Amino acid sequence: MADTATTNQDVTLSASAARRINKITVGQPTGTMLRVEVIGGGCSGFSYRFGFAETTNADDLVVERDGARAAIDEASLPFLAGSEIDFVEEIIGASFKVNNPNATSGCGCGTSFSV
Repeated sequence: MADTATTNQDVTLSASAARRINKITVGQPTGTMLRVEVIGGGCSGFSYRFGFAETTNADDLVVERDGARAAIDEASLPFLAGSEIDFVEEIIGASFKVNNPNATSGCGCGTSFSV
């Protein structure tokens, strides 16, 4: 697969996220992918939820990069349009992160946002 990100609904995976997804899914059932959801709650109104899934739902958007895949449910897409799913390693820990141009504010934890 090419080094450039495959875009769909303007949601992309960074190279760092793709590497981490591929590392986590080694030894997992074929087709295991990151699942990204936006849920109500958190200190700013919405939160990101990250998990792993072996299958997709009929209405999921699947984005791919370098063999890694991420599934996003249809209800979360409007909140994630134009976003990049990234993986960052910082002094306080390593985690998946969403660089979301739709977020008008966020909280200190980095997982809660408002639009």
